[in-house]
Amino acid sequence: MANTNWTKQELIAYILLFVAHSDLKETKQEHEYILSRVDEETYMHIKSEFDADNDYQSITKIIDAIHSEESYKDNPDELFADIKLMAFADGNMDQMEYAIYNSLKKILS
Repeated sequence: MANTNWTKQELIAYILLFVAHSDLKETKQEHEYILSRVDEETYMHIKSEFDADNDYQSITKIIDAIHSEESYKDNPDELFADIKLMAFADGNMDQMEYAIYNSLKKILS
């Protein structure tokens, strides 16, 4: 089990970064969307952690954090709404973002 004693804001930042980087780039619109959901300090802290993780570590951390976050454990709809908005932040949901969205939905539901 990964050590993810994240706040809800840190969890949101990490997941949104994961989705934003699913197509290997974070667009200006995606960056702005993340900063509309979390503060700059949280973003910078989580971004450095995210950048150091590989995909397997990221998925493991997300799963562990979701299962320990009470507000998402029983009702992940708010989280999936955020993920979908992130995927469309740059105007469209590309194939990789769509695949990540569906994979997260399967894993976390």
